[in-house]
Amino acid sequence: MGVSGSGKSCIGALLASRLGVAFIDGDDYHSPASIDKMANGIPLGDEDRREWLETLAGLIGDHRRRDASLVLACSALKRRYRELLRRGDPGLIFLFLEGEREQLRERLSAREEHFFRGEAMLDSQLHDLEAPDALEAVVSNIAATPDAIVTAFLEAKPECRPSSD
Repeated sequence: MGVSGSGKSCIGALLASRLGVAFIDGDDYHSPASIDKMANGIPLGDEDRREWLETLAGLIGDHRRRDASLVLACSALKRRYRELLRRGDPGLIFLFLEGEREQLRERLSAREEHFFRGEAMLDSQLHDLEAPDALEAVVSNIAATPDAIVTAFLEAKPECRPSSD
């Protein structure tokens, strides 16, 4: 979890690969109307995100009911968003990718084909962000390499380590 440009998709895909589990990018589940808003520089509000988060919680719940592990990349900016996602699985573990505004801005400016771009959009997410503390999430700075971030997460959460069989 984290604001746009924090590396959620990259880190999530790497973590899922290391664990040998499914990866879902939450961006793939935004409605066309939400994508259009963001592409036009209009930040999403709570109501825009509600159905999207409910869909993601449903995907999490589907995997849990099948006893299948999953890595999901999702901004989950506010505590109530994370609580909604936990409806799918109360044991959900978050990895919060935090970074400095300038580094995030640089990453976003390098994007060419993503619908989320622009400093105003980044500032909106940073304003909305209710950063989790170490009790709610594993916190990692995006200045580290993706491999280092994933390794640190797996060391911090031994229950997420891949099986040795």
